[in-house]
Amino acid sequence: MIRKAGEHAIVLGAGVSGLLAARVLADFYERVSIVERDPLDGDGPRRGVPQGFHAHALLPRGLQVMEELFPGIAAEMVADGAVPYEMIVQLRMIMGGYEFAKMPTGETGVSATRPFLEGHLLRRVRRLQNVTVLDRHQVTGVMTSGGRVTGATVAERATVAERAADAGGSGDVGEDEATDPGPAGDDRNTGTAGTVETAGDGGERELHGDLVVDAMGRGGRTLAWLEAMGFDPPEEESIKVEVAYSTWYLRLPEKALGEDRMILVGTYPGQPKGAALCAVEGDRWLVTLGGNAGLRPPTDPEGFYEWLDAAAPADVAAAVRAAEPLGGIGTARIPKSVRRRYERLSRFPEGLLVTGDAICNFNPVYGQGMAVGALEALAMRESLRGGTAGLARRYFAAVAGALDPAWQLSTGADLALRNAPESRALRVRVLNAYIRRLQRVAARDPHVAVAFSRVSGLLDPPSALMRPHVVWRALRG
Repeated sequence: MIRKAGEHAIVLGAGVSGLLAARVLADFYERVSIVERDPLDGDGPRRGVPQGFHAHALLPRGLQVMEELFPGIAAEMVADGAVPYEMIVQLRMIMGGYEFAKMPTGETGVSATRPFLEGHLLRRVRRLQNVTVLDRHQVTGVMTSGGRVTGATVAERATVAERAADAGGSGDVGEDEATDPGPAGDDRNTGTAGTVETAGDGGERELHGDLVVDAMGRGGRTLAWLEAMGFDPPEEESIKVEVAYSTWYLRLPEKALGEDRMILVGTYPGQPKGAALCAVEGDRWLVTLGGNAGLRPPTDPEGFYEWLDAAAPADVAAAVRAAEPLGGIGTARIPKSVRRRYERLSRFPEGLLVTGDAICNFNPVYGQGMAVGALEALAMRESLRGGTAGLARRYFAAVAGALDPAWQLSTGADLALRNAPESRALRVRVLNAYIRRLQRVAARDPHVAVAFSRVSGLLDPPSALMRPHVVWRALRG
């Protein structure tokens, strides 16, 4: 029997991380409320998820966790049109300029658009009898008492927008903005941290709770709330990535790419142009071009084709040229990756946790965000099983362990791409040289290809690449 941790938990944000957190909290709290600024009755990309239009890779480990939390959800998604694929059999990986050899792995994933994935998670969460979803509401602050967070204040989006317009501002703080969010507002009401506006009723309401979880992505408000409450902010690690996207939805001729259902073309030093092609629901292909180091992919069809000619294999570029366009080309831009080291804080307010991109937002080129959010949900579950005493300390320590492998993989590659000073350290140069050798050998040795893809899919830790049989194959070449 699961031990109840409290009466009411509040999740701020209904993205993937927020929905997974709500599923976990539903087992420990009598009631769970999800607050989301966007309307949740559509099936297209949401304004609060500006990357929702673009390619998303649900890594195998992420799918495993979702299946554990929502049994049968993978089969549901496939029945509704998501495309199943077997790792490195129907997923063509081209890393470091080398196309990996193929070999059955038994590890499967699903390919679908971000709105499709979120929609299925939301549908499952809505089935939980003790979960309430409050969409079209802006978080205006948190309530505090004696250094503890005791709930959140929220207001209908129209009300917030009207107030901000009267004050000369936008009043619009993104859940997952592609650029840095602005300040969260002043603390103008005793007992409320980081409130946007509290004068008058204006439709604002108080949600009292035992636990508040900030799952608002890059627009998360915890830093402002900590400052208003007199707590120190966490240390930040920041890596400049300057990633830009261009995405086009297409309908390819049947079997135009053989048995491939997903194709990933990674960037590497000397080649800042990458691409991802995913078969998704609705008999469509989603084609995303990715540029690093400030290189922006084109937004016109001919430029799009020319980019693929330079970055992708000839058969891939030819298939895209022969495809039927299903709309225009969308764009997005991410300036940097940021990790906030909450686990190193000596003091943190009770009644508050952080998850998803509000803790760590990665270079999206590596497709780690949703899988890491799933691992953080598991960390939350395990921490709550130990009770609520010292919950934040135990939770952030567990999250750090889940984040370390993904952060190590992505930042090492990003530093090498930029030839940053950190990448010239002996340890980093040796590691990057070994990774390049593994990628080269993986083109001929399927066992190395499997080992590399399992680490990339977060199924194995990076240390798995140092196992004797992998090192022997890499050195033998």
